[in-house]
Amino acid sequence: MKTDHSFVTGRLKSFKYAIRGAYKLVSTEHSIMVQFFLGIAITVAGFYFNISKTEWLFQTMAIGLVLSIEGLNTAVEKIADFIHPNFHDKIGFIKDVAAGAVFFAAVAAIAVGLIIYIPKFQNL
Repeated sequence: MKTDHSFVTGRLKSFKYAIRGAYKLVSTEHSIMVQFFLGIAITVAGFYFNISKTEWLFQTMAIGLVLSIEGLNTAVEKIADFIHPNFHDKIGFIKDVAAGAVFFAAVAAIAVGLIIYIPKFQNL
């Protein structure tokens, strides 16, 4: 009897595309490069300050949120530019809204970082 591997192979292909997309984001988009570097730096700080398991959870979620929303923002910008390469008020509005979503995620991540690290620096 022949086994259908389409579910497994489909998931593996999806994973391959996701890794490729993450690599493209980190290697080509300057905003992602900066945020990825900050994510690495704050992860190193987490090890240095020996943050708690709960702090790790919040920090990891904050880093993931910012990188994810920035990735979606990049996708929106690329699609908008492809559909309408010249300036257009509606395209500008769409891009501004997507950038606003990144702003909200970044402010939340900064708040998480401050809550975790201000006490650590005060105890030095």
